[in-house]
Amino acid sequence: MTAPVDTAGLRGKLTADAPLAKLVWFKSGGAADWLFEPADLADLELFLDRLDGRLPVMALGLGSNMIVRDGGVPGVVIKLGKPFAGIAVEDDHVLSCGGGAHGILVASTARDAGIAGVEFMRGIPGTVGGFVRMNGGAYGREVSDVLIDCDVVHADGNLVTLPAAELHYSYRHSDLPAGAVVVRARFQGEAGDPAEIGARMDAIGEARENSQPLRTKTGGSTFKNPPGKKAWELVDAAGCRGLTIGGAQVSEKHTNFLLNVDNATSTEIEQLGEEVRRRVRDHSGVELEWEIQRVGRV
Repeated sequence: MTAPVDTAGLRGKLTADAPLAKLVWFKSGGAADWLFEPADLADLELFLDRLDGRLPVMALGLGSNMIVRDGGVPGVVIKLGKPFAGIAVEDDHVLSCGGGAHGILVASTARDAGIAGVEFMRGIPGTVGGFVRMNGGAYGREVSDVLIDCDVVHADGNLVTLPAAELHYSYRHSDLPAGAVVVRARFQGEAGDPAEIGARMDAIGEARENSQPLRTKTGGSTFKNPPGKKAWELVDAAGCRGLTIGGAQVSEKHTNFLLNVDNATSTEIEQLGEEVRRRVRDHSGVELEWEIQRVGRV
């Protein structure tokens, strides 16, 4: 397969027909037409400048909130690795975080520096880039509460800094353009006691461990909470706890989680989600909205 760009001078890894199942929590789904793992920011800018928007671009973090459909993902998937995972503590309790930094590391770095306000990131599986795009949140707070601005490389290779206000955040949504890759974000914290911050983080970790099926092939919260309601309660009331289609199952531990329990295909996982939506609609009249991102060809 001919590379989509001139690879001269590129230092990252470009892979054709790259399997994605191993890179997402569900461990299912097809391949990316192309997977690019940039060596650093300059490498990413060069690659996207040469691509110049001719193919669709999708950034991939931990793959913790995503169903990759069995037909694979068209265009180019960008995977940000260690060169994008740095975290720096700046003046005035500001954290500058690479787009590939894990949420738990952001929270831990803040704790060690005596910065409060981002403990909730301990409870979100994923990376900073995904948090910023989806307005990730947990335990009463979300990214829009703390984001100052973010550096984004657009699909044409243009690097811009966007203040939080320009993302027009709402519940689990931003106006970040498709194909834009978040490479850095700055979060505003406040002074805090490391021991107290650590205690709050421990409480969040314990709450997740006790309530969520963390040690399974899953994908995080499946549906958004409707206004004034909790998705898991609606799913449970509709009789969906433990429901299966093929190798996919609604978690018995937390009914807003879908599981890959027996080599499920992504089609089976998505079909199970749609069946849950149908049953909830029939039972309570509520139309659940997907929170998990579903990407690629059916």
